[in-house]
Amino acid sequence: MAVEGGGTLSELYQSSRRLLLKTRDGLERLERLEFSSSAGTVDSPELAVAVRKDISQIQTLCSDMDGLWRSVASKPQRDLWKRKVEQISEEADSFRESLDRYFQRKQKRIQEAQERAELLGRANGESSHVLRIFDEEAQAMQSARNSSRMLEEATATGTAILAKYSEQRDRLKRAQRKALDVLNTLGLSNTVLRVIERRNRVDQRIKYAGMILTFVIVIAFLRWTR
Repeated sequence: MAVEGGGTLSELYQSSRRLLLKTRDGLERLERLEFSSSAGTVDSPELAVAVRKDISQIQTLCSDMDGLWRSVASKPQRDLWKRKVEQISEEADSFRESLDRYFQRKQKRIQEAQERAELLGRANGESSHVLRIFDEEAQAMQSARNSSRMLEEATATGTAILAKYSEQRDRLKRAQRKALDVLNTLGLSNTVLRVIERRNRVDQRIKYAGMILTFVIVIAFLRWTR
């Protein structure tokens, strides 16, 4: 380009364009390496350093070109070179931001890996304590199941006892009615009838005392199991 200073400016511009292409390719390779595994553990520090170096070189070239395009005599040519240099500078800034984000993700992965290692170390150190807690909980659950089973058995026993008392009461009533019928038929004296009635009252007291005693035993057992 036949303008004052144009030859040098053109050479710098071509060099910056080649570096832009190289930098773009380097960033794409970094991204492919970064996401080539699910854990993001694949890395290339040398490539990242090379990309950062290329970006710095592009920005240096932009600074040199910024001083040269201002010395171009023709205003249309000067405006054209201004736009070209600004475009190169903007692309370089964009690449630098992309590289900064890459390093931020890398630093975040390293920090997360350190935190996982610390958590794993604490988990290994506390594994015996955790197992002991689980054993205690299992024992408590087993004890609760045993208590529940014993309570069910005690309740069933008490119910059976009460049923037997009820059955015996019915038999006693039937026997009493039969005895009274027989005595009335035989014409026994009132004294004998009073003796029978008194014995019946004693039997009733024994029956109720037995029921109360059974109830007290069941209550005491429930409190003991708790």
